[in-house]
Amino acid sequence: MGKASELAHICKVLSVETRIRILELVKDRALCVGAIAARLDVTQGAVSQHLRILRDAGLVIAEKRGYFVHYRLNKKKVNRCKDIISKLAVTEKNEFKRIKLIKHKSKG
Repeated sequence: MGKASELAHICKVLSVETRIRILELVKDRALCVGAIAARLDVTQGAVSQHLRILRDAGLVIAEKRGYFVHYRLNKKKVNRCKDIISKLAVTEKNEFKRIKLIKHKSKG
């Protein structure tokens, strides 16, 4: 998957508020479905569906602990997405400077 399509997919996944709230909960500690559901006041089934989408996107990592599966943020994946977005911002900034320079040269 190319960077653009990867980023587009991640943006689609993150377009749901509940998924962002789940990521906020699991960024510092791993939690099971029941704990996430209780904190968000949603059903365990709904949390499981959101976690499946987050897991498929690589944003969370599932860890089996006894009878339960705990989920934690995949910081490597989040940092990769952050880097892609940062490069877009830098490119846009550099492009703006280039256009400004071209306009300045055309006046003189």
